[in-house]
Parts: sequence; structure tokens; C-alpha cells
Amino acid sequence: MADFDVIVLGGGPGGYVAAIRCAQLGLHTACIDDRLDAAGEPRLGGVCLNVGCIPSKALLESSHHYAFTRDALAAHGIHAGQPELDLATMQARKEGVVQTLTHGIASLFAKHKVTHISGYGRLAPARTVALTPLDGGAEQTLQAAHIIVATGSRPVELADIPFDGERVVDSTGALAFDEVPGRLGVIGGGVIGLELGSVWSRLGSKTHLLVRGDRFLPMCDAQIADAALHDLREEGLNIRLQSRVEAVKVTPRQIAIHYQDPDGAQRLIVDRLLVAVGRRPNTGDIGAEQVGLKRDARGFIEVDADCRSNLPGIYAIGDVVRGPMLAHKASEEGVAVAERIAGQRPEVDYASIPAVIYTAPEIAWVGRSSEQLSADGIDFRSGVFPFRANGRAHANGDTRGLVKILAETGSDRILGVHIYGAHAGELIGVAVTAMTFVAAAEDLARTIHAHPTLSEAIHEAALAVDGRPIHI
Repeated sequence: MADFDVIVLGGGPGGYVAAIRCAQLGLHTACIDDRLDAAGEPRLGGVCLNVGCIPSKALLESSHHYAFTRDALAAHGIHAGQPELDLATMQARKEGVVQTLTHGIASLFAKHKVTHISGYGRLAPARTVALTPLDGGAEQTLQAAHIIVATGSRPVELADIPFDGERVVDSTGALAFDEVPGRLGVIGGGVIGLELGSVWSRLGSKTHLLVRGDRFLPMCDAQIADAALHDLREEGLNIRLQSRVEAVKVTPRQIAIHYQDPDGAQRLIVDRLLVAVGRRPNTGDIGAEQVGLKRDARGFIEVDADCRSNLPGIYAIGDVVRGPMLAHKASEEGVAVAERIAGQRPEVDYASIPAVIYTAPEIAWVGRSSEQLSADGIDFRSGVFPFRANGRAHANGDTRGLVKILAETGSDRILGVHIYGAHAGELIGVAVTAMTFVAAAEDLARTIHAHPTLSEAIHEAALAVDGRPIHI
């Protein structure tokens, strides 16, 4: 007889959500996770909650308040003088947010009777898991009718760059600086590099982003990316495209980055360096080879549309499988797999998964870009509306950005929505709902939006698809 109906490997946003949903469906469930906090206590939530999504957003919010007080508060008739930065308090607040939420997950596990096992689990034959407890106890073997692999991902390391965890860091280290770097270098112009680079830039660091490609944020619609690039440079981020790093030399006094750009050999001197060139799946030490679990050349577990692996009863979700490395994607897959195990037939709408970059302003999108639609040979119409024509944006004092809606010619079905502006991450939910229900641009154009709100820009962009915006 199996020890559990379901064993989940990993306690991040894919794993813990899958475990809770399994328990809700009456399945005897265990979640094995190896993360410990600074005091050596088990801590659920994975990378996202502990050293990713949540702490980075806490710092982003704090840095935004600091920059707003310093640069924009006076325009509202409020004179508070030059703000004083207390980075230790800012970091403590961040840690408090993380602690509150991780304790919340532990409470949810207790409520739903999910067994939380602090240890390292590896796949073993006959649908078993070899468990190495973190308390030093003897290795155990646990059996389950079903196993869900949700072990997440880790930053990609560059072999020729000497990491030390303090001056040359990955995303985890960049969240924990105890002082604002005078000069910060960032290798990589993706989401992580851009978000963390903007945090320290707003707090006073002279920040340089070295981007290998010739396009800024190539996953975004080009019109949106170009607008964001202009504004971020205006704010002080030194973003250098077509910059290929060749060597990094660390001395006791400085870090020298040698790179090539269209003008030839270059040298950049910084005090700290963040390497943010992507993430890779945590599948190298989970027993995949021993049990015959198929992975691709990059280490991702091969699964079908229902997240089933090649081995009966073993599923994989989140960052260890195909698709975007997003917490909400992992959570939805976790729920879907739990329901499939329970005999239900849920579906995950991969075409309507939103993405957000938490710069200031934010960048958010769902569906395809203009460039992707053109490459796919799809005839479409575009509606664009800038926030500078939106009343609430003017009242708020931030008119940067725009909303862009792409709809199929003929059917008018919405194929993509792209937002660059304040609270874009919240506004994109309107578009996700519309696309999930296969709405047309006309449907959004006929929807009444409250006035004055930023969401009116979505309404106007939908009107613009048909060439009839009102306020521009």
C-alpha cells in the first residue's frame, strides 16, 4: 500500500498549490521541499516567494516610494525635504513580507492536512521517492500512486565569471545588498536584470545594463519595448544593446567588464555585478536518469499537453517543463494536474497566460505581438491609445506609456494586448479575461469602463482598432 496518494517534489508556487489542490480533492498528499530560512527552519514558497517574485516586488515598491519622494512629491505641493535612505529597514521590511507569506503557506498546509516533509527527494523505481531528511535522519523510501515534479529553476551561471556571492552575484545576491552600490553592472537585459537594475538605480546606483541582442526586450511588442527603452534611459539606466561580454576581472577595489559593442572593444568599471542571463530547470539531481525520465537537451522534463511525463503516474509542472517560467503558469499547471489525478478534465489556456515586467512604469502583455502575428502570416488590425490622453493618468502625474490591442481582421477576435504604463500588471487582467472568453475588440469597445480610470485606455484602444477612438 502506498504511503501517499500524491507526493509533490518542491514547495514553490507550482508544488505547494498542487499539494493544496490535491488535498482539497481528498487525496492523501505530501510535499517534500529542501529550503531552509536563515535560522535553519523549513520555509515553503520556493524561489518565487523567498528570493524571487515577492522580495523583488517589495524592494521595487520601496524604491518607487523613495524615488517618488525625492523627485516628484514637490509637484503635488508636498515638501518633505531630501529623503534619507535606511536600507537596513527597507531590507527588513522585505524580509517581513516574505516571512508573513511563507508562514501563510505553512498554515494552509496544516488546514488542508498536507504533510510537509523537510528534505531532499529523488525519484526512485516503482513510483517511489528516496527521501534524505534535512535533520540528518536516515534516508527513507516513500511510495505514492502519483508523483508531481515541481522542483523549479535556478539562475544560469557563466563559467568564466568568478561568482563570490557578494560583489559578483546572481538574482538572490542582488536582493540582499547591505549598501547601495555606487556603480552596478548588470549582464543581461531580461526581466530579472531590468527589475533589479531599476531598484538599485532608483536608490541611487549608477546602473549599466549590458544586453547582448540588438533589440530591447525582444519578447515584447516592439512599439512597447521602444517606448520603455526611451523612458528607462531617461530615468538614468544606462542600457547598452549589442554588448557581448568577453571577460570579467575582479580586484579588491573594482570589477572590470570587458565587452564588445558596434564601436569595438569597451571596458566598464563597476563596484558590484549582477549576472542575470536566464534560468535553468532543477532536474539534474532528481533521479531522472536512474528511473528513465525523459528530458530534453536543456534539461526540461518532456511532458504531454496534460503535464504527464513518459513514466506512468509521474507528472511535471512549472519551470521544469516547456513554456514560460512564470509562477502563475506553474500554479495553474499544479491545479490542473491535481484535478486530472482526481479524474477531472481541466484545461490550461496557455495562449492567455499574462506576463509582467515590474519596472516603473510596468510592462504587461498577453497573447501575441505585432511581430509574431506578421511572422505567422495573420492579418490583423491594431488599436493604440496613449496614457497622455487619459484623464486619470494626468491626475496621477504619470502619463507615460500606451495600450495596444491586436485583433484579427474579419473576426475581430483579440489576439494580443500590450500595456506599458502605471499599474499595467493589474490592467492586463482585463485583457486576459477578454481573451479567455474569446472576446472581440468590439466587445471591449462596448464595455463601460468607469471614469476616470486608467482602464479607460483599454476601452479607447479597443475603439481605435475600429478607427474610432474618442479622446485622441
